[in-house]
Amino acid sequence: MKDSSDDIEDVSLFDADDDVSRRSKKSKIRHPVASFFHLFFRVSAIVVYLLCELLTSSFIACMVTIILLLSCDFWAVKNVTGRLMVGLRWWNQVDDDGRSHWVFEARKVSAQGSKTSSEAESRIFWLGLITCPMIWVIFAFSALFSFKVKWLAVVVMGVVLQGANLYGYIRCKVGSRKNLTSMATNYLGKQFLRQTVAKEDQTAS
Repeated sequence: MKDSSDDIEDVSLFDADDDVSRRSKKSKIRHPVASFFHLFFRVSAIVVYLLCELLTSSFIACMVTIILLLSCDFWAVKNVTGRLMVGLRWWNQVDDDGRSHWVFEARKVSAQGSKTSSEAESRIFWLGLITCPMIWVIFAFSALFSFKVKWLAVVVMGVVLQGANLYGYIRCKVGSRKNLTSMATNYLGKQFLRQTVAKEDQTAS
């Protein structure tokens, strides 16, 4: 039986805007509001986590604020900023048979072969998407080794919510899980081949 999680749909998004997007400069930020909120919620959650003990002595208030910021970030990145800034979108749907399907969409390249997304927006999107989950992973290890058990649930929530968006958009970008495995295998093969050639050159010299 085919794994339903590998069902991928490549759907063109915002075809009506392709002509306008094609004329814009690659370095121009065409969606400043989306770019702002792409970073605002996730950076705010990190700042509140770092400064909450200085701002207030109420753990509940800090926890609720951080979780609200993380939830807003998850929704905004998943449903808005991804499709506007890089033309990617993912979600889960249940068919009539009750089977769950993960759908990953990517905006098709225009007929002239030009990219419709801004390079500046793409850098902002992927930088925020990759960096912030790594910071929450660091927070998780810090809370674990410093025995701050009450904060562990908060940082795990940050890792899960932001890690889910990161995984979803990587799937949108590179394709199915098989493609991810193939890319990892090819990369490791190339690294092994380079090391082997370097050792043979050292031996020959």
